[in-house]
Amino acid sequence: MLKDIQTYIAQKHTVSMADLALHFHTDSYALQPMLQKLRRKGRIQELPMPIKCCGCTACSQDSLKLYEWIGNTDRPQCKADSVALHTCTKT
Repeated sequence: MLKDIQTYIAQKHTVSMADLALHFHTDSYALQPMLQKLRRKGRIQELPMPIKCCGCTACSQDSLKLYEWIGNTDRPQCKADSVALHTCTKT
């Protein structure tokens, strides 16, 4: 499921927690650990929460919590002149 979440955010570029929960048919609490893992890997970032309108009760917190894709889904290409620390297993 982590890969599916990563792909979805990469395609949309910016998504809300509410959008993720709706798309993956789960609640935001179940998504949190996976989103934290993607943040630690440098693939997504959590955007600052916008300020709610004075007295606004219409917007849920999940609709205001946004995540933005900053990573790259493509694997690095192996190069003939790569450093000896990397061993290419592609044939």
